[in-house]
Amino acid sequence: MNYRHVYHAGNFADVVKHAVLARIVEYLKRKDKAFRVIDTHAGIGLYDLSSEEAQKTGEWQGGIGRLMEASLDAETASLLNPLLDAVHAVNQEGGIQRYPGSPRVTRHLLRKQDRLTAVELHPQDAARLKEEFAGDFQTRVIELDGWLALGAHLPPKEKRGLVLIDPPFEQEGEFTRIAARLQKAHARWPGGIYAIWYPIKDHRAVDAFRKTLADSGIADVIDIRLELRAPSSEPRLDGTGMIIVNPPFVLQKEMETVLPPLASILGDNGKGRWSIERLAAE
Repeated sequence: MNYRHVYHAGNFADVVKHAVLARIVEYLKRKDKAFRVIDTHAGIGLYDLSSEEAQKTGEWQGGIGRLMEASLDAETASLLNPLLDAVHAVNQEGGIQRYPGSPRVTRHLLRKQDRLTAVELHPQDAARLKEEFAGDFQTRVIELDGWLALGAHLPPKEKRGLVLIDPPFEQEGEFTRIAARLQKAHARWPGGIYAIWYPIKDHRAVDAFRKTLADSGIADVIDIRLELRAPSSEPRLDGTGMIIVNPPFVLQKEMETVLPPLASILGDNGKGRWSIERLAAE
């Protein structure tokens, strides 16, 4: 996978990831008390889908492009509206010219008392992210290794919130790194919600990762998956997964509503597969 997210912005994995992100943020807004979202691998915030990079892969057409054209039942539409509203907000002239990354989706949904910490290591991307949120007192952009942020910024002063971990998977051992860093972060802030994205490509590595988390001693963990197709014989991005630690009590039911239509819309030949599995009890 190419690290620069512009190649993949708005693809099926982004749609699932950001749908989950939006539902968690909406849940946190049920209480008046402020919360913080910490995005450890934030990217540039907003992606131009007409750019050479995005056009080279065209992945967004099989993701947000399909979803925006789909006919949704009322319940599914209601649950996806926070994400779709964030997409419409950056495309007010109509169509889909731009796609909001996770910090822009999050920021669109925050109330005036809530805060976002967006962390990005790549110098050029961090600079663009700072420009994107220039003058926004609710958003703090930090040029830093996202893994270090898990130590330096936990727990947040608000004591409520979400940590979104969306690593690039450009290096070997990323699954092992996630599991180890998650355990340390959870020890520092056991009450926080953690959402970790992962690709379903190397199926053996995914199975080992899930087992590691199940055996980690971290309680209350679910795994949300959407697969476009059955496992490929050659290495290929077959699906997308989200590990959620301390999931909102409504999240599983919401995803049971949202995932079936998403699997049909995004899956190959309308035959995508989905699952929600509990890896660790509450």
